[in-house]
Amino acid sequence: MLEKTVVIDGRDHLLGRLASIVAKELLAGQKVVIVRCEQMVISGSLVRNRVKYAQFRRKRMNTNPGKGPYHFKSPARMVWRTIRGMVHQKTARGQDAIGRLSTFEGIPSPYDKVKRVVVPAALRVLRLKSIREYTVIGELANSVGWKHQELLKTLEEKRKVEAAAFYEGKKEAAALRRKAEAAAEGELKEVNATLAACGY
Repeated sequence: MLEKTVVIDGRDHLLGRLASIVAKELLAGQKVVIVRCEQMVISGSLVRNRVKYAQFRRKRMNTNPGKGPYHFKSPARMVWRTIRGMVHQKTARGQDAIGRLSTFEGIPSPYDKVKRVVVPAALRVLRLKSIREYTVIGELANSVGWKHQELLKTLEEKRKVEAAAFYEGKKEAAALRRKAEAAAEGELKEVNATLAACGY
């Protein structure tokens, strides 16, 4: 379970639910990467969440605001900060846990060619009534000063074109393999029977 890094596609996941599940995994020793943080969602309308964020931004050190608390504007850092609050980060164990987490907007280079998973317990379509309003974190971040929404859109469009081309190639290769297996079926009948007897 803990050997390799788990890459979670954050699209359409509820922030709090996903954060609590990821926090548990981090504390257990699992390395986690969350991509497409800008497409995660929070329940409640954009207006409501903008008001809540404005209240949050007022919380600062009176005499020297440079000492914190810091109010991140990028979606990836918003997600990271939410999870940080769930791992008891003032202890060594919590610091180790948050060190195992990486969050990204979009799907950057090494992770665009890695299998990505979803977390059903945190998916909006399974957890939020269809009549309820929700806010996409990217829209909230853009409304409070995040400047890279358009850049990310172009990068994602480019990635999707490359991914579609790769998938077409993969389908063609699979079709050729099936064709080759069907052509060689007569020759390999005995071999396949032996393999089947051994459980393959």
